[in-house]
Formats: sequence, C-alpha cells, structure tokens
Amino acid sequence: MPDSITTRAFCEDDYSSVVQLWQQSEGVEIAEGDDQASMGGYLKRNPNLSRVAVRGNAIVGAVLCGHDGRRGLIYHLAVRVEERGQGLGRMLVQECVAGLRACGIKRALILVAHGNTAGRSFWQARGFELIAGAVPFGIDIE
Repeated sequence: MPDSITTRAFCEDDYSSVVQLWQQSEGVEIAEGDDQASMGGYLKRNPNLSRVAVRGNAIVGAVLCGHDGRRGLIYHLAVRVEERGQGLGRMLVQECVAGLRACGIKRALILVAHGNTAGRSFWQARGFELIAGAVPFGIDIE
C-alpha cells in the first residue's frame, strides 16, 4: 500500500464521500439500508469495523463490516479505479477480518453479485469460498 494512503474507521461524516465512491464502482449496489441514518446506526452498532482508506483529504477506498454476534458480514468494498492494484482492497479486508476476530467472530460472509467475475476472483483470492447450494433470499419489511 502506498505510504501516502492511510486507513481508519469509517465514521458518519464520511457518508457522502463513501456513497459517491460506491456509485462510481462497478459491482456495488446501493440499496435500502444504505441511507445516511441507517448507515449511522450500523456504524454505531459495529464500532471501528467498517474502514476507509484516505489519501490527503480524499476517501479512495471503503468497506462496510459488522456482525450479528455469530457471523461477520462484509459489504460494499470499493477502491477508486486509479488506486487499484496496490493492495488497498486487500488491506481493508484484512483490517475487517482482524476486527471481527477481535470481537470473537469465527466466520465472515460477503455477498457478491452473480455476474461480478472480478469480485468473485478477488474474494476467492482472499480465502473466501463459494457456499455451494446457498441462495440468498430477502424481503422488504417496511
């Protein structure tokens, strides 16, 4: 990772910059629960687990991370196109995994879009495995 980039906890003040990064990143889908109020609650329930990478004053990478007390969940990993290939995504994931481990979590999951072959390759290279037979289901409960 370049010396001019640092990582730190994702805080509520980062929201606008992070959403802008996600909107520019293929394979990241912004959905329900990604509004600022919901994100603030998520960050409070999972302190210091979600991470951002910063160059100067600009956020160049971000990832959401949390747990339910049993399983860790990682969402929305994104790195600016011009910053890719330097190990930044790998570093953010390592920080998430270390944070989950410190919380006593023994397994983490990530949802990757079926057609996101680059994302699948990235996660498999980080040791994540395809869960054969698992199919995600969801329901809006508003």
